[in-house]
Amino acid sequence: MLGRESIEIKTPEQVRLMRRAGLVVADIHAALRRAVRPGITTGELDAVSAGVIEAAGAGSNFLGYHGYPATACISVNDEVVHGIPGPRVLEEGDLVTFDCGAFITEAGVQWHGDAAFTTVVGSYRDDADELLDTTGQRALWEAIAAVARAAAGQGRGREQCLNVIGDAIEETVARTAAQEGREFGILQEYVGHGIGTAMHMPPDVLNYSVRRRGPRLRPGMVLAIEPMLTAGAPRVRELDDGWTVVTQDGSRSVQWEHTVAVMPGGVWVLTAPDGGAQGLEPFGLAPVTLD
Repeated sequence: MLGRESIEIKTPEQVRLMRRAGLVVADIHAALRRAVRPGITTGELDAVSAGVIEAAGAGSNFLGYHGYPATACISVNDEVVHGIPGPRVLEEGDLVTFDCGAFITEAGVQWHGDAAFTTVVGSYRDDADELLDTTGQRALWEAIAAVARAAAGQGRGREQCLNVIGDAIEETVARTAAQEGREFGILQEYVGHGIGTAMHMPPDVLNYSVRRRGPRLRPGMVLAIEPMLTAGAPRVRELDDGWTVVTQDGSRSVQWEHTVAVMPGGVWVLTAPDGGAQGLEPFGLAPVTLD
């Protein structure tokens, strides 16, 4: 059902259905991690994604979405989001982001999962790439942990609301940049989103801090949290293909994303095979599941 802010609130059974979709996405990620190597093309990797979706009896929520021509967005180096797979050959040291999605259908209704990760082909070219990547992953889990604490009733006021996500991401990125003497940019044009019976739904999930609090986090909300960082300025432009977004200064970029269900007393990371146990453990938290 929909709440005051037109946010879709899921029942426990609906969250279970989304978990099924999330595990298909997790399987896509695992297959891509095994397949990525120097010399493979991004088109061949998209075929890996398509094969996992077909084997699961699921559907691709990327293929055909507003005309998008593939089952995964594969973005390389300065490509931040929405890179189209094709003949590009990956090289040693490339930073590659795989943004993947799938849906399952139950009683005629689609239930969606969406998640992304960045990896290096072979080994990092320099420490700056590794720091950028680890910062993106850390920012994602800081944000997920902030949602988990809110769901557990910790904190007051703003700490109970949606924009605690942007606060956590911006604070993590700023702290790391200051400690390491590096410049990082946080994309503002592209944000996370609600997810459920469609891939993109209200609310927008900002990756940066703003004055307003946003809606109060409550059980049944499911959010795609996805910080996107650059190693330079956050200014971007879209290529002539109408999809691929690149940094204007040519700096490299990363994206990390999970589909996260707000549960009574915590969160369930629907696109993580372990439900988020490993990512939450450093924060002294554990996933709240329906398994």
